[in-house]
Amino acid sequence: MRNRKTKFLAVAALLLLAGCATAPPPPKVAFSKYGAPYAEKPDFARVELDHPLTPADRAAITPDSLRSLDQEQVDQIYARLTAGPIPDGPYQGDLFFSGGGGLDRISDLLGGAAGFANDLALKQLRFVGRALWKGKVFYRDKRELRNMIDDRSVVAKLFDVDVKDMRTGQWNGKTVGLLFPAKLYCGQSLLDSRRESVIIDYAFGDEIDGYLTNVDSVAGRNGLQVRDEIRLVRPGFYLGRAYMGRVFVLNFTLYNEAAAKAGKAAEDCWTGEAQHYNQVADAH
Repeated sequence: MRNRKTKFLAVAALLLLAGCATAPPPPKVAFSKYGAPYAEKPDFARVELDHPLTPADRAAITPDSLRSLDQEQVDQIYARLTAGPIPDGPYQGDLFFSGGGGLDRISDLLGGAAGFANDLALKQLRFVGRALWKGKVFYRDKRELRNMIDDRSVVAKLFDVDVKDMRTGQWNGKTVGLLFPAKLYCGQSLLDSRRESVIIDYAFGDEIDGYLTNVDSVAGRNGLQVRDEIRLVRPGFYLGRAYMGRVFVLNFTLYNEAAAKAGKAAEDCWTGEAQHYNQVADAH
């Protein structure tokens, strides 16, 4: 039982942990006024009406500058984005906490799944997560995804699997493990139900080729129930939200330089009624 719980915490670290790098100045983007209580937070439709994101706003948003924002500001940016295209290929990943979030809160949020952990174990797993998670590989045609994990030997020891059984890929000239498979689809955002996001769903990863039960099951429906969602900031750059058991735990970014240079951003998912009517009006 103890080993099983340790694995649960380990995958949380591998999938969800962020470094604590010094944040640059925040992007120069307008936000609606808000307070700490939920009742004092603005409606997202009003935020978008009053402060639509311009091309200049989107250009000012970078993975690093997002770290300087509190969670309400990150949420207001996310709510003004659309899903964009379902990505394809490898995307460099970065994770960050805003407004007091972080691994230290996972025990409180999830209770039984991770509430057993002590501070030392959490700190150890935080270190492992920073070192190992490199990003995600999207397989657009198959509507599948895998996570890029560095140092496969550490994962093999932690989860009692053979390195030779792991799927691998190349990232920046280095072989990485391709673990924690997930399914891709357009679906309703857990933050902003007005339009869809690209959903990264680990619930049925066991239906994907190369599934390793000892490792991959921890993220699935019988484990931590991980579910991510992403929206497009600009071509090649996505802002994401990670959930465990439908509880929001952190933000992440994904970036692909080739996709950024290509500059294409067709919409694959439902953009919402307001966006739909605007597109129809522009077409006429």
